[in-house]
Amino acid sequence: QVQLVVSGGGLVQPGGSLRLSCAASVSIFRWSACGWYRQVPGKERELVACISSSNETNYKDSVKGRFTISRDNVKKTVYLQMSSLKPEDTAVYYCSKYNSGSCDSRPLDYWGQGTQVTVSS
Repeated sequence: QVQLVVSGGGLVQPGGSLRLSCAASVSIFRWSACGWYRQVPGKERELVACISSSNETNYKDSVKGRFTISRDNVKKTVYLQMSSLKPEDTAVYYCSKYNSGSCDSRPLDYWGQGTQVTVSS
């Protein structure tokens, strides 16, 4: 089973910044796309950002220009740098490894516990 350890969440005021980290245990990390998702109670989990094995990225429209996804294949870690945070960004954030190197593929059905991001004044 893939192990994904997420950290970096917390409480931040609107306009603030946070960096989320996701450390993976899987040995084939560098050949897999990875994504950040978020979920609020009563709503479906939604894709926030994805990075492919070739470092191509895509983002949810509402976070473009504010969030940046990156990866470190040596550390087997995916990052999500979040800036200019808004209250509507409040959610539990999860990361996932995909079943191929493409962001058009599907994430594995393992989400871990996630990390809470709360944006509030």
